[in-house]
Amino acid sequence: MAAKSAKISNAKQGIYVVCGKDKHLVSKRCQDLVESMLKPDERAMSLFQPDCDKVELVEVLDELRTLPFLAEKRVVVLKGADKFVSEHRAALEKYFDEPSKTGVLVLAVETWMKTTKLAKKLAKVGQLVEIGVMKAWQLPKFVTEYAIDTHGKGMARGASELVVELVGDEPGRLCSETDKLAMYVGDNKTISVKDVEALVGHNRMFNVFAVIDSLTTGDVGSAVEKLRNMFASDKSAEFSAVGAFAFHFRRMFRAKALLQKGTNRSQVAKQLRIWGNEAAFFAQVGKLSLARIGAVIGELARIDHGMKTGGMTGKVAIEQLIFKLGMMTGRRR
Repeated sequence: MAAKSAKISNAKQGIYVVCGKDKHLVSKRCQDLVESMLKPDERAMSLFQPDCDKVELVEVLDELRTLPFLAEKRVVVLKGADKFVSEHRAALEKYFDEPSKTGVLVLAVETWMKTTKLAKKLAKVGQLVEIGVMKAWQLPKFVTEYAIDTHGKGMARGASELVVELVGDEPGRLCSETDKLAMYVGDNKTISVKDVEALVGHNRMFNVFAVIDSLTTGDVGSAVEKLRNMFASDKSAEFSAVGAFAFHFRRMFRAKALLQKGTNRSQVAKQLRIWGNEAAFFAQVGKLSLARIGAVIGELARIDHGMKTGGMTGKVAIEQLIFKLGMMTGRRR
């Protein structure tokens, strides 16, 4: 998997730069490094993890050069260190020339230019650990492995795929939802599709369903009101709503395509696992053409990309989505 492609070659090196865009995966790799160098009972005295925006360079260097107490190494971890590296580049270059023999520096950054003097020095005294971006097809396996490794829970066939469909493609949120699922199933050793539907899918899809129901009847005002209520009752909705809408419209698209091929409604409902509001779901499907549903999915993808790249943010982007969907799915079809 992309997130595991960069292996730690030697846990005894003095400097590590962990580079990647996904904060959750970068943080997890930093944690792995710490665990490889310090036992749990050593971390209180030998681990220093300050806020990069508040710590002074002299504090970092003092920690690295202080002899460890009841441990082989002292470890300093600086997360979100791009600005810190930029501001203290010259001093870090000097430190890289002669790093502490008993201190380990871990710098977590989003970007690392390999052509800089600092990067070239790193190659001689430490290691660059690059965290790649996960592809969509890798995410279900990631969820399954996380459930097993972290909670000792297996994932039934289709369960991890449904988690990804409902939650989205950010590893941190996927792990958070998997944590909740592990608690939800209690002593059960396996997380089933029904568990995902009940805990992750029901409330979220019920809310999205209600918004879309208003949109397909042309009542954009009611749709916006329901969306705002969804935000008020679910703090994570701002980040997951686009994915939830996309999940619903993809099911609508598949249902429409199957119906046009002659598949009967009960078979479609079984194949697509339509839970609750079956009649209302098919009523929504009947109001929209296959081309119109496809256009909505395309618009959702554009907005999702805009949010991830910084062009759109939070609730504003999602309300814009609702108004655009209102124009696309209203009375004029």
